[in-house]
Amino acid sequence: MVRSFPLFFRIGLSQGGMNMRKRAGGGNLRSRLLALLTAAATVWAVTTTAGTSNLQSAGRALRREAFSPSNALRWELGDLWGHDTLSPAATLTIGESPLLISARSDVAKLWSKEPADNSSAAGKEKKNLDPSSTPVTETPLKTDLNLTDNGIPARTLVPSGTEGYTIAGNVYISNSTKHKLVPQELLKNFSAELSPDSPQILIIHTHGSEAYTPPKGTKIVYSGNHRTADPRYSVIRVGDAMAKVFENAGISVLHDRTRYDYPSYNDAYHRSLAAIQSYLIQYPSIHFILDVHRDAIEDAKGNEYKVVSVIKGTGTSAQVTIVVGSDGQGLPHPKWMENLRLAVAIQQNALNRYPTLMRPILLRNSRYNQHATTGSLLVEVGAAGNSPDEAVLAGRLFAQRMTEVLQGRSK
Repeated sequence: MVRSFPLFFRIGLSQGGMNMRKRAGGGNLRSRLLALLTAAATVWAVTTTAGTSNLQSAGRALRREAFSPSNALRWELGDLWGHDTLSPAATLTIGESPLLISARSDVAKLWSKEPADNSSAAGKEKKNLDPSSTPVTETPLKTDLNLTDNGIPARTLVPSGTEGYTIAGNVYISNSTKHKLVPQELLKNFSAELSPDSPQILIIHTHGSEAYTPPKGTKIVYSGNHRTADPRYSVIRVGDAMAKVFENAGISVLHDRTRYDYPSYNDAYHRSLAAIQSYLIQYPSIHFILDVHRDAIEDAKGNEYKVVSVIKGTGTSAQVTIVVGSDGQGLPHPKWMENLRLAVAIQQNALNRYPTLMRPILLRNSRYNQHATTGSLLVEVGAAGNSPDEAVLAGRLFAQRMTEVLQGRSK
């Protein structure tokens, strides 16, 4: 324990004692305020220096806490004293909506159940949150693709063989976890179902600024490498298209168009999780959550290309990849298999109709917030090189196939 604690306490108590004597003698309001501020400063100093071993380290702790960007943000949010366990980022997210603000106490309770960020499991989770971090063994389909709408070379990727995959029906699964998959188990019914209540589907974008490549000459303002705050050219537009398909089918949907990766990419999953938990508290009817992203693909030489599927009589669509999280990093996610069964059902339906629309399902160690429901999926629609129109068509086709699967499950 820090040796300077008694010193801090003695200073605070001594000053507090003098102020109390002044009040007893008819001290004014100024003296009372000074006493309160002194007492508060004393408690803050003692708390902040806990765990330090000398005055020098205690001083560093005080300076670090007093001038940290996190606390500056808490001042701005009016949330300095930390009444609950929500981070400044979560507080900022919730503050965007009066509806979410009203559920803050409930969100804090759920948040407190999450493993601490400094745990080894959470540390691994942060390092492996890019769903595209492990390549899948695929080969370009030998098709003459004369696509020059945005100047990016096009490829249609399909599995190069069965080795390294788990195959259930006509669905290929690239498994990066230590879990052994049994194909017969994957073909069983998934647990999540549609209900008469609404809303039933939540579409969200943890990386909402992920952008596509529009035709040459298009005026687009980028906020980073293939990122933009303009929803006309980002995954948010794809979410709009998917939401419209669900709505037209009579399925109530919420589309959260917030960019949780902007202006800061770090901790985007924590921010989107806070929003997901808030939505689930306000709308228990939500059973399906789609976190819509896009991939970023290059060849061995670092040249960017897009992934496409030619849909006869319709046009050129981007290819789609479903990413399913698990408990492989040690974080609780006991029902991840239900999400995988849902992914297999949608993928099988889509491939029966459009043989090259879907790339292999990726089963990963990270959770990607999919522990929130048994109907949660991360959907990567195309890649950075795809045009917005190609991505929108892919989103529509995916939503149509998912709608058919969900309605069939509910009959």
